[in-house]
Amino acid sequence: MPVQLSLPLYHQLSQPEVIEYLTSDGSAGLSAEEVASRYEKYGPNELRFKPGKPAWLRFLGQFHQPLLYILLLAGTIKAFLGSWTNASVIWGVTLINAIIGYVQEAKAEGAIASLAKAVTTEATVLREGQTLRIPSQDLVPGDIVLLASGDKVS
Repeated sequence: MPVQLSLPLYHQLSQPEVIEYLTSDGSAGLSAEEVASRYEKYGPNELRFKPGKPAWLRFLGQFHQPLLYILLLAGTIKAFLGSWTNASVIWGVTLINAIIGYVQEAKAEGAIASLAKAVTTEATVLREGQTLRIPSQDLVPGDIVLLASGDKVS
């Protein structure tokens, strides 16, 4: 399990103080051994997502709509009045609605996950005295990141 950093208020520190705090080298960057060690310790530079709801909970969530409450109540009333055909049709419509909603929600979540995986960003860093372009998930604490006009910072 990657270690969580206790973060100081970096914006209140000077550049030399930040470099010292992160035990980095401002003129040459980190060595390959130090990068490997920090990557092992802290893990990849990426957001951790909470696990999603179980499928059965997402399905039950499709019934959590005011209009469906009314339809389910109407079906129940029809059943108590002995109109089983009408009750069955109403319940069938609510069930089909829930299935369609569940399938659409699952497809949307899959599309969002695919988009998140497809987006790749790179960073320019100083390591062992050389300027390198690396995937941003390979950044480690203490990397000297070089910014240029037009670079995205997030």
